Amino acid sequence: MLTKKQLDLLTFIHKRMQRDGVPPSFDEMKEALNLRSKSGIHRLITALEERGFIRRLAHRARAIEIVKLPESLSGNAGFTPKVINGGRPETTPRDAMPIEPVHAMELPVMGQIAAGVPIEAISHTSRHIAVPGSMLSSQGNHYALEVKGDSMINAGINDGDVVIIRETNTAQNGDIVVALVEDQEATLKTFRRKGNSIALEAANPVYETRVLPDHMVKVQGRLVGLIRSY
Repeated sequence: MLTKKQLDLLTFIHKRMQRDGVPPSFDEMKEALNLRSKSGIHRLITALEERGFIRRLAHRARAIEIVKLPESLSGNAGFTPKVINGGRPETTPRDAMPIEPVHAMELPVMGQIAAGVPIEAISHTSRHIAVPGSMLSSQGNHYALEVKGDSMINAGINDGDVVIIRETNTAQNGDIVVALVEDQEATLKTFRRKGNSIALEAANPVYETRVLPDHMVKVQGRLVGLIRSY
């Protein structure tokens, strides 16, 4: 899943490579997307690379290779997968033992959150997921997000995990939070306040800590649980 900015950049690179045979420069990308700095382009390029859409080749200028395209660009937008309904026994085995019912609640999965380069904030419900009631506190609302990226892997949060978030606009140092950066980008990071600045720390040495003025960061929620599928 790509954000609008990521899709716009991938589309621009694809069209320019089809026309000229070489990718555009960072300055051309910045102008095409109406961004104020090249750092925004760098973040988008890194996000596209993390998601497997492009590859950067070392030691070569403008060395960007498109690996794949989303369905909206590749012409397969009308593809509909076939669904096979699996059956299940209609009777209970004779020696089956009853189990205690587990209280669960359905939470909306509000799109994806980047554990890596921040992605644009997503506020629409993509699906629902059943969550054990023991994960949820009695105070505040909760929602779920699917994790993209590996920047929190050393905190036990892997790509593809679903994190359970309690809505709050405050956090303590060391909390893992959903942080909204400049009202545009959302990311999952460890929160640290340092005077009038906020550090968003990754749990992977590959990623640098981002330190931002506190007015540029808004806490959207705190991690309270995690669900993993195998």
